[in-house]
Amino acid sequence: MQRDYDRESRDAPGHKYAYTFDLDVMHPFMLRSFAPYFRPGGVLELGSFRGDFTKRLAGHFTDITCVEASAEAIAAARSVAGPHVAFVQGTFETVALDRTFDNVILTHVLEHLDDPVRVLARVNREWLSESGRLFLACPNAHAPSRQIAVHMGLIPHNAAVTPAEHEHGHRITYSLDTLERDARAAGLNVVHRSGIFFKAFANFQWDRLLATDIISPEYLEGCYQLGLVYPDLCSSIFLLCERGAR
Repeated sequence: MQRDYDRESRDAPGHKYAYTFDLDVMHPFMLRSFAPYFRPGGVLELGSFRGDFTKRLAGHFTDITCVEASAEAIAAARSVAGPHVAFVQGTFETVALDRTFDNVILTHVLEHLDDPVRVLARVNREWLSESGRLFLACPNAHAPSRQIAVHMGLIPHNAAVTPAEHEHGHRITYSLDTLERDARAAGLNVVHRSGIFFKAFANFQWDRLLATDIISPEYLEGCYQLGLVYPDLCSSIFLLCERGAR
């Protein structure tokens, strides 16, 4: 089936593609989790959406290439990402890049792919430099917010792909074990695994809370620190990978 990447990247009735929680809470904590492992050199961001995370990467790097399938998303990203970012429109399965990168970023993208192992294998085979690192983060099937939704009868099981998620292009909901399975199947070496931000509320609930004085910076920090203790109960799961056998 032909996919419409512009349509998938738009908000849908009752469900946003990206929430305030994603942009203002998760993005800073993701960057904080990644930064100690960054390599000097170039960055390949696979899936830039509207440039919100790209803009944060531009504070750390001056050589950034973004591959994005949605023309609408690229147009929005160009206006915010800064002058050091090169955009390439195409799918990860078919795009041709003529170089390798010291850092490859895949944040909340792998779950959208029809053949995630094939794309991860391209990262390993074609795009990672000899000492390059892949930063791979996905929504977590075992996040307490999802487990609560299961027990409320809203979704059938932790790893279910909801109709709203499918409308935005999700094809799978990963947990740490299945994410590592696919990374290893692609030939990558997993050198670090963790979680990012303990999460008991759904995104739309977080957006409502963030508009009040109920949530303090100290509370957010506490959720981040607790997530380091319980990675399997985090909003996102994170694998740091290096190049394996080609």
